[in-house]
Amino acid sequence: MTDCKTHPSHDHVHGPDCGHQAIVHDGHIDYLHDGHLHHPHDGHIDEHTIAVSATNPDACTPSHRCVGHDADHIHGPDCGHEALPHGDHIDYLVDGHLHHVHGDHCDDHGPVSLVAP
Repeated sequence: MTDCKTHPSHDHVHGPDCGHQAIVHDGHIDYLHDGHLHHPHDGHIDEHTIAVSATNPDACTPSHRCVGHDADHIHGPDCGHEALPHGDHIDYLVDGHLHHVHGDHCDDHGPVSLVAP
């Protein structure tokens, strides 16, 4: 990784017992922390983003039926689901996949590989 986007002023040490959800991302482990994907790297923390891809598209899926919450659930900062950066927007982690608020529905932006605690 030559182009690091470094998270400033990060004193927390991420690892298997740090208490944050670990996610397999691009062949390594990142940690979901306060809406950021953190990757420990060479003495600092890199900020990562799930790329828009065939596995994690950013398409509208109005027929997606949200599993993991009630149909009237609205994602946001205090909704109980962790925010996760995806492409140029924020999605919410629900039962191992990305939900994106879009009008009156949630789009399914694909699965992520969670590491069991």
